[in-house]
Amino acid sequence: MKRSFSCSSFFDGYVVDIKPTHIVLLVGGVGYLIYAADPFQFKIDSKTAVRVYVYQSVSDSAILLYGFHDIEDKQLFEKLIAVSGIGPKSALAILAGNDRDGLVAAVKSKDVKFLTKFPGVGKKTAQQIILDLQDKLNDIATDGVMPQAKLSATPQSQELTDALSALQALGYGAKQVDGIESELAAKTGLSTDEYLSMGLKLLMH
Repeated sequence: MKRSFSCSSFFDGYVVDIKPTHIVLLVGGVGYLIYAADPFQFKIDSKTAVRVYVYQSVSDSAILLYGFHDIEDKQLFEKLIAVSGIGPKSALAILAGNDRDGLVAAVKSKDVKFLTKFPGVGKKTAQQIILDLQDKLNDIATDGVMPQAKLSATPQSQELTDALSALQALGYGAKQVDGIESELAAKTGLSTDEYLSMGLKLLMH
């Protein structure tokens, strides 16, 4: 049996490791593995503490933590996983686009096409998201913009490798990721986070 709830609102700690699917946050001498939509938004820093808003999911086989930069993303994650057919992995993939405004606008405008661009979200699930969340996103802070995937840029070899791994971890197929690799590789000198953002925009179009 699965039980999901927020045991803590947030953790203040030090990011000591970053992987395509998660970060490790050192809090009071304990390293917490926290899954994140875009782990590369965080930076490894053993001297400067960061605040990570957390959500805990408990099942018979595991206790998992999900982390977010701000409270609005955490709230949106909680609303998404309450939708039939949307699990934590799908919710993280949706949030990885870093386009909270566009997502909220898509739900309110019943834009099924926009929602089906996310991995693991078919037409039926997109319609369910709209049905379940149509009137439940008014408390999510936005700038009132229309749906639009956000763009950034790209990095160097290790950053490229990490970003490609992150895209596959989010649910995009190897062929999809391979199809945009050359376009991303043409860019140099940018961070993994920027590379990942650009890759997400390319895959969303």
